[in-house]
Amino acid sequence: MHDETPAARPVATLEVAVGAPVIVGPGPSGERRVIPILGGTVSGPRLRGEILAGGADFQLIRPDGVAEIEARYTLRLADGTLVYVVNRGLRHAAPEDMARLLRGERVPPERVYFRTAPVFETAAPAHAWLGRSLFLGYGERRPDSVVIRVVEV
Repeated sequence: MHDETPAARPVATLEVAVGAPVIVGPGPSGERRVIPILGGTVSGPRLRGEILAGGADFQLIRPDGVAEIEARYTLRLADGTLVYVVNRGLRHAAPEDMARLLRGERVPPERVYFRTAPVFETAAPAHAWLGRSLFLGYGERRPDSVVIRVVEV
């Protein structure tokens, strides 16, 4: 048994431009929202490129105020490689901060728990390592974007 915490290797920072939420409305599990992904950038020590428009973040705001997140989108890396991403996670904060986030207002990131577990899929042998590791994302919601720092664990 190891007593060490595994090292987290920085991979990239994703800066994702997002559109206005489409609010589907309340259902038996909470409020459904779909946030269009408009594009963005990928920058970092191990991945560089762009986020293509056309993805979306499918959210469920549960009755306890926790947002369940499932974003699906595509990266085009600097070498032209396409990478499909499914990024699931949780976001929550104090009720007043969550209300501000849901209205599209800025909340200091230290006041919000926002973690994701991105899974990457690509056909490119040079980037096969993306399918062989687990990753953790540290997110920050801004009024018109999301920033996710991705590390390999």
